[in-house]
Amino acid sequence: MPPDTLAQTRAHLLHDRNFRWLISGSALTMLGDQFTLIALPWLVLRMTADTMVLGTVLALISVPRALFILVGGALVDRHSPKQVLMLTKYANTLLLGLLAGLVLSGGLALWMVYALSLGIGLATAFSIPAGTAMMPHVVARHQLQAANSISLGLRQLTMFLGPLLAGLLIALFGDGSSTTANATGIGLAFAFDALSFAISAWTLARVQTHAAPPATSAPQAVLASVRDGLVHFWRDQDLRTCFLYWAAIALFIMGPIHIAIPVLASTKPELGAAAFGTMVGAHGAGTLAGMVLSGLLPRLRLGSLGTTILVLDAVIGVLFMPMGLIAAAWQGAALMLCIGLLGGFMQVRVFTWIQQRVPPLLLGRAMGMFMFIFMGLAPVSAAVTGWIMQSIALARLFSFSGGTLLVLALAAFALTPMRRMADAPTMAR
Repeated sequence: MPPDTLAQTRAHLLHDRNFRWLISGSALTMLGDQFTLIALPWLVLRMTADTMVLGTVLALISVPRALFILVGGALVDRHSPKQVLMLTKYANTLLLGLLAGLVLSGGLALWMVYALSLGIGLATAFSIPAGTAMMPHVVARHQLQAANSISLGLRQLTMFLGPLLAGLLIALFGDGSSTTANATGIGLAFAFDALSFAISAWTLARVQTHAAPPATSAPQAVLASVRDGLVHFWRDQDLRTCFLYWAAIALFIMGPIHIAIPVLASTKPELGAAAFGTMVGAHGAGTLAGMVLSGLLPRLRLGSLGTTILVLDAVIGVLFMPMGLIAAAWQGAALMLCIGLLGGFMQVRVFTWIQQRVPPLLLGRAMGMFMFIFMGLAPVSAAVTGWIMQSIALARLFSFSGGTLLVLALAAFALTPMRRMADAPTMAR
């Protein structure tokens, strides 16, 4: 879509009340998620100072999410993304509200953290594919790129503001780091996330979705639907190549990042909760800037879309390697800002590429697979990383992760057709 048309479409969408209801609730939820992203690992580390326990908590969130996210995508395709999403918002409001109350009252035990983490993981297994499949049910297909650019732009804005605000909140009101300090800040962070889900459920109820396309056959059983989706994706060479490449990144790169950054901030006395929030916020700011740059220079490529992705991933790997050696928050923030800038540059186009390539009746399963990789496999990898960090130095972990990403990008360029992936593929039918 040409830049002027894209800008006009964005303006039209922002005047669409239906789209505004959807995007406002989504943005609020994404902001609340950032508070939990900072508060939960900080809570566990302050309760136990044990990376193995943190890995267990992440496993309890990620394993059910990984196991059920494809089932969630099939249910979205079979029923309604709005109905599924609404139920998950109610569930998350209850779970996070309970967690906030237990933290603020001082009655939280570790087994409760385990149980609530398991519940949150199950809820997100269904909310992720439902949320990512909602947009094509609200806007016209030719408006998807503009709608996604707004949605992902707001997501990155929340990823910039949320960690900064959460880190400041925890630092100001208490993180339970000593016998005289309470954990009010952590409890308030969870309470804000619970409130965000409650309000977003109210806004989602006002969203009107397009009528579903008429079914051409009887509804499939859920597991059969999952199987057919996987078969379709496997037969599409470009989708298969990209999904396998992204799965490797999630396992070897994203997982260690999820646990290494909070451990880095909590173990270095010159850092802390505010520094943790600053580094994560810098990544969000960089990603937002990269998305803006992508909108200003939509045709900027290093050859094809696939080649551009691989080159930028290789540079990100190099930038990530020295993270374990930082001695001040500004150093980590600078590295994370650059990493976010490069990653954000391609995000909107990749997201839209998947939505345009996949037939509408498979969209829930496609987005379920995409989110399974990054929201399911990555935390599983993080959990394993937490268990093995008992015997691996933090600086070595960062070096290994960054070096692995560099090797993966080079291998994908040399050995797979991903480097020839086009910007605007013909949608499969």
